[in-house]
Amino acid sequence: MAGETGFGILPAEEIAAAFADGAIAAGRPLDADQIQPASLDLRLGASAFRVRASFLPGPRMSVAERLAELTLHEIDLSAGAVLETGCVYIVPLLESLALPASLEASANPKSSTGRLDIFTRVITDRAQSFDTIPAGYRGPLYLEVSPRTFPIVARTGSRLSQIRFRRGETRLADADLAALHAAVRLVDGTPQIAGGLLLSIDLAGAAEGAVIGYRAKRHTGVVDLDRRAAYDMLDFWEPIAARGRAELVLDPDQFYILVSREAVHVPPAHAAEMVAFDPLVGEFRVHYAGFFDPGFGHDAAGGAGSRAVLEVRSHEVPFILEHGQIVGRLVYERMAAAPAVLYGAGLGSNYQAQGLKLSKHFR
Repeated sequence: MAGETGFGILPAEEIAAAFADGAIAAGRPLDADQIQPASLDLRLGASAFRVRASFLPGPRMSVAERLAELTLHEIDLSAGAVLETGCVYIVPLLESLALPASLEASANPKSSTGRLDIFTRVITDRAQSFDTIPAGYRGPLYLEVSPRTFPIVARTGSRLSQIRFRRGETRLADADLAALHAAVRLVDGTPQIAGGLLLSIDLAGAAEGAVIGYRAKRHTGVVDLDRRAAYDMLDFWEPIAARGRAELVLDPDQFYILVSREAVHVPPAHAAEMVAFDPLVGEFRVHYAGFFDPGFGHDAAGGAGSRAVLEVRSHEVPFILEHGQIVGRLVYERMAAAPAVLYGAGLGSNYQAQGLKLSKHFR
């Protein structure tokens, strides 16, 4: 591609060049803020297909062929439509790909998507895994959408997921990660490194009575994905205050917004991703939304600056989380080149310098 640099995650400038070269195409012009420092937001297309169950098409079928077998009904998204909790929808995306053999990609929910407990996964034709796009893939993209807690209003152009493009080996080994911390300080204090930077949970708060998290309410109204600061937080969330012992019992199938004890820093020449932690440490899932762009938590002095907000759901049994318990792993990757504009620098980034914070939809 024109302007191609070395191995690593593609910065915004190369993503823009990929449109010019035809490696990425879209059904309508790009939104002004759609290209992020190290990722591209993906937009919903004209229709959502309610299906009986989630699926992967497998190596010999397209998504469209599977939709012909599994669709219950089609929903027009052009003027906005309600997607109900507990249902699975497949939505063709406006963006499609014609990747060169040197480029692969992966997808993740956007931060606001995860904080609304909307389960999303990108699917490609002949896919055998979700959210992974092999090098050289040519074809459409689809998004599986399943609201878990709140019914949502979605429309053509709504952005629930994001895609990141990689060239070659990008992931930092633990020794390289330790060296990076020594150079630019990824977290305050001594980092815990094991297959990435380990993150723990903050359940102590700044003082007795301080809010340490939020528990989602059930049977709420809808959340319109494209409205900011439109909803009273207390209509959708129950604040959790620090009181006595620094622990929290997670109720089965209940959704929580919590925060990491560590404030993390992603320097300009790197990107990061929250990945699944060892499931043997507890019966819960942490962090649906995984991409951290270059500049997250960054300041002019290069210090650590922003907490990682964690979307937490217990599984089959109640589980006790304790303050300082390891709950996540942040994997760092090399950028092919540092982006010209970093996360939070005039991009309208919603979560720079964040602490515990709900999605942008609540006031």
